Amino acid sequence: MLSDQPLSSVGSLLQTGYALLSFKGRITVDPEGSLSNWNSSDESPCIWNGITCKEQRVVSISIPRKKLYGFLPSTLGALSQLRHVNLRNNKLFGSLPVELFEVQGLQSLVLYGNLLSGSVPSEIGKLTYLQTLDLSQNFFNGSLPRSIIQCKRLRILDLSQNNLTGSLPDGFGSGLVSLEKLDLSFNIFNGSIPSDMGNLSSLQGTVDLSHNRFSGSIPASLGNLPEKVYIDLTYNNLSGPIPQNGALMNRGPTAFIGNSWLCGPPLKNPCSSDTNSASSPSSIPFLPDNYPPDNPDDNTRKKARGLSKSAVTAIVVGDVIGICLVGFLFTSCYARICACGKGKEENDYGFEKGGKGRKDCLCFRKDESETLSENVEQYDLVPLDTLVAFDLDELLKASAFVLGKSGIGIVYKVVLEDGLTLAVRRLGEGGSQRFKEFQTEVEAIGKVRHPNIVTVRAYYWSVEEKLLIYDYLPNGNLATAIHGKPGMISFTPLSWSVRLKIMKGIANGLVYLHEFSPKKYVHGDLKPSNILLGENMEPHISDFGLGRLANIAGGSPTLQSNRMATERPQERQHKSATSEVTTISSGTSIGSNYQAPEALKVVKPSQKWDVYSFGVILLEMITGRLPIVHVGTLEMDIVQWIQLCIEEKKPLSDVLEPYLALDADNEEQMIAVLKIAMACVHSSPESRPAMRHVYDALDRLTMSTD
Repeated sequence: MLSDQPLSSVGSLLQTGYALLSFKGRITVDPEGSLSNWNSSDESPCIWNGITCKEQRVVSISIPRKKLYGFLPSTLGALSQLRHVNLRNNKLFGSLPVELFEVQGLQSLVLYGNLLSGSVPSEIGKLTYLQTLDLSQNFFNGSLPRSIIQCKRLRILDLSQNNLTGSLPDGFGSGLVSLEKLDLSFNIFNGSIPSDMGNLSSLQGTVDLSHNRFSGSIPASLGNLPEKVYIDLTYNNLSGPIPQNGALMNRGPTAFIGNSWLCGPPLKNPCSSDTNSASSPSSIPFLPDNYPPDNPDDNTRKKARGLSKSAVTAIVVGDVIGICLVGFLFTSCYARICACGKGKEENDYGFEKGGKGRKDCLCFRKDESETLSENVEQYDLVPLDTLVAFDLDELLKASAFVLGKSGIGIVYKVVLEDGLTLAVRRLGEGGSQRFKEFQTEVEAIGKVRHPNIVTVRAYYWSVEEKLLIYDYLPNGNLATAIHGKPGMISFTPLSWSVRLKIMKGIANGLVYLHEFSPKKYVHGDLKPSNILLGENMEPHISDFGLGRLANIAGGSPTLQSNRMATERPQERQHKSATSEVTTISSGTSIGSNYQAPEALKVVKPSQKWDVYSFGVILLEMITGRLPIVHVGTLEMDIVQWIQLCIEEKKPLSDVLEPYLALDADNEEQMIAVLKIAMACVHSSPESRPAMRHVYDALDRLTMSTD
């Protein structure tokens, strides 16, 4: 009934309904029946799927991920009150109707992931209220119209993965001062980067200008962007010295690779007064930090080839001596343990205190709890968080149970008297002269705050005791969640939605570590055993920076790394495959099957190491396989196995974990994750995507399940 509505409203509803039915008429394929209830007999289009109204006026069209095949009609321009259009991830083709840009109140236009082509109409300048414009992953061409700078409220501009050409319009940086996200990557933009882009003071995250043809020098004004902004200029035709100011300072080479004529730090191509040498492209755009220069002397060449025979001999001799020394210490420690068990009165708590004037020994109890000594010259417990409300005495009196042991200390589950549960990592004994160094390092780690990263709440240092106190996470680690524990009676595999949530969370945490953490950390030893799961199965990355702390505290992970680097791959794989998946990570084993191939060279870890490790984890989560796969009498790592499956054109069901193979509804997403994983495990570091690109891809997949 329309009798209670004013005549003017009736007229506008008829016009609105006609415009929407015209859109339906241009959709030739609607496999999910998304527009099935769009009927001309209805009194109002406000009840139709994907349509939102306000005061009986259509203000939003949102029909994402429905595989709609067709094109956009000009009649959409008749929806005068339209504010939001979201038709992402369909199969729309053709050009953008100019009439759509007559809807001057439009605030968001999201069309990414379609087959749209043609140019961006110059009429876009009429959308002065536009805040979000996402046309990424289409086939748009032509240049970006200068009129776009009239969209002064624009906050998100994503034009990535198109065929747009030409230079950016004059006034781009001065006009779009509200921009928070800018992604122009994977286009054919050329010309110089506008010098006024430094005026975009509201930008956040990554400014992505990569994979274009921008030329000329990098404007120093880019350094005026917020310091937390990551500027990606990779794979362009930029030249000259890299400015060393503001947001451009302290960036690794990965922000500039693929520009053969750039020079100066952080690249290995020094700037020269000789124009010929300055303009010559670098034959290798990405080199590790200790890679030899272009003209190394003989000694440097020898170092670059690997360890010399004498160095290998020295390592072997050192290992033999070390084994003997460990045997002697073990014998002595065993004697002390036995004496400890006989001569020391055991109290009711997991942590025990020794009497003055004697050294505490490590006592094991039948419940496999262990003790922490206190008979040392101590500093107080140092909180790194204002929420820390317990002190050292409470910690030492608490019940403690071993969660895991590794090459770097023991991890305990600690339950305080008030019920608060913590995880405490006990590091090595020694390093008594390096407190300040330890303090600096652990307090930097303590500043890392992210929902997908384990938080260090406090620490304790003494000559014989170094403790790190973390939040306790109740659902164990990802290795156990994927494979279960040995002897587990019942095991419920993770659903696909939970796996996807975990994948995205890990990626999100790595993006933070790489780009926004205080020291832009590289984890260096990412694997399922050091990804812990919270109450709602949200992932928390642990153990980053642990190797450095263990070194200071008296451990020797670098010695282990050097030794492991000389082992044959088959030996390393066998050791990793036979280790228990539930063991807490030491954070130091360079022989892990999650390590990138280049990690076999003893070089400084790079972010691309973590990308490779993440790719292996994705493969493990999809296939349900351990990192070593047995094929008949052969064994190979999971990357080699998946490559073999691809070469032999195995069906997807042979690759997926059997539980996932039954989930036909999410098959497309699984294939998409497999593609992401294979990009991450590329043998060439520079060919692997940055973690922020990986996260964006996973984010779009998770949005498709919302």
